[in-house]
Amino acid sequence: MLSSRTFTATLIFLSSIGNARSSPIYHRTRQNDDVATTVILDDVHYASKGIVAFGLIPSNFVELTGDTLGGYGGAIAFKRGTWKRTNDGSFSGTIVARPDRGFNVDGTVDYQARQHEIDFVLSPYYGSANLSFSDAQQTLQLQYRNTTLQFEREHKKTSGLDPTAVRNAQTGFQVFPFLDPAMPIVGSTQPENRLVLDVEGMVANADGTYWISDEYGPYIYRFSSSGNLIQTIQPPDAVLPRDASGNFNFTSAANPATGRSPNQGFEGLTLDPITNTLYAMLQSATIQDGGSSKATSRYTRLFAWDVFNPAVNPRLKGEWVVPLPQSDKGNTRSCSEIHFIGDGKFLALSRDGDGRGGDDNNSKYKQADLFSTVHATDIHGTKFDSPTNPIAVDGVLDSSITPATYVPFVNYVDPIQLARFGLHNGKPNDPTLLNAKWESLALAPIGDTSFPDDYFLFTAADNDFLSTQGISLGVPFNAGIDVDNQMLVFRVTLPSVVSTVGRE
Repeated sequence: MLSSRTFTATLIFLSSIGNARSSPIYHRTRQNDDVATTVILDDVHYASKGIVAFGLIPSNFVELTGDTLGGYGGAIAFKRGTWKRTNDGSFSGTIVARPDRGFNVDGTVDYQARQHEIDFVLSPYYGSANLSFSDAQQTLQLQYRNTTLQFEREHKKTSGLDPTAVRNAQTGFQVFPFLDPAMPIVGSTQPENRLVLDVEGMVANADGTYWISDEYGPYIYRFSSSGNLIQTIQPPDAVLPRDASGNFNFTSAANPATGRSPNQGFEGLTLDPITNTLYAMLQSATIQDGGSSKATSRYTRLFAWDVFNPAVNPRLKGEWVVPLPQSDKGNTRSCSEIHFIGDGKFLALSRDGDGRGGDDNNSKYKQADLFSTVHATDIHGTKFDSPTNPIAVDGVLDSSITPATYVPFVNYVDPIQLARFGLHNGKPNDPTLLNAKWESLALAPIGDTSFPDDYFLFTAADNDFLSTQGISLGVPFNAGIDVDNQMLVFRVTLPSVVSTVGRE
């Protein structure tokens, strides 16, 4: 692990008012003078209570390897045992944060996978008066602590380069948990025979290890706390990218014939700590399920593995279809993260790509929504695990499948809530514009005896390393814009969350 260096920034807690457009039940109530938006899912009432904190780390901040600290909003989790409430009513802890594959605007780079630790002190703001942008950042202080680099077999550095070759599976990987399936690699010759990762999801385990999910495979990997690869989970064949001849082709530069769509792999990863069930969800539909077009990529897949016993291969125990939200033009709002909240229910961060650093200033949809698999069809172990049997053709779901129930919930772009923290959506394109790519969720218990089901929902944006003073692999670059690493915190009521979820 690298030595530590400190940096203090600010974080703020945000919960926003949900979108009524497609919610089956939607109304507002007042609780402690705060406006709450309430929705009902499976007869359970959930409430979004507004932004309580905001913060950022500047786009030009350099982490311990000498690279710009960026992109870490791809996945966050609380380091176990660090969440505490202080005597003055504030909260402290450590966030573990994951960037994806480095500064890759002009092509993928040889970026070694890593995770950062960031200490914080959260002082949530519940007032109605609008804070200035600088004052808002004082609601949570962030202190960069360290960075851990990650290695694969034979202590080789992982890479973020596009996979141009495949490492053959190790004989017996289907039975023995520490042998590898066919792996996406940089190239077939030494020293380029290295695992490539585009990390998008993370779970912190009780034993100090971490599950991470990536886009290239899309695979799920378990790494030690010191950054060494332990094991790999390969999903069903329907998800694996293959060419027209049926061969693996993990590139993100072109569509496969079947399997996950490029850059639409396992964006979401979460754990049910009671049953030790690991869940992963594709960002949108596979190619054969309609993933080649935003107009037909709505029906994505959620998978569940039993990871109770680390000495045996994780067993696939569930698979469901989740209908993602769509724009007014019928385009899919891809899902960038999920979080288990108990009893077959999940948060889902679905969004467009607009905002600071995006295609347009004005974002139409950024939400932490809810969905439930309670009444959905479990399709694991059926014909649909073969790529020859799609769950949807041209965006039309197979009539034998009942999808999950999806309900809009926390709205990131509510103008009143953003203004309370000196933020805005739309013009002008300045540092107070909300970032485009929000990609992570983490829950922490508030411990409010008056509202025992209330939680802080932390979320972070992936700034794509965009900076006018960036450094990538030791080389300075100018991306033409400064997109700071923004973080938001919401207050939400989640009655389905079991006592251990979000707790240490």
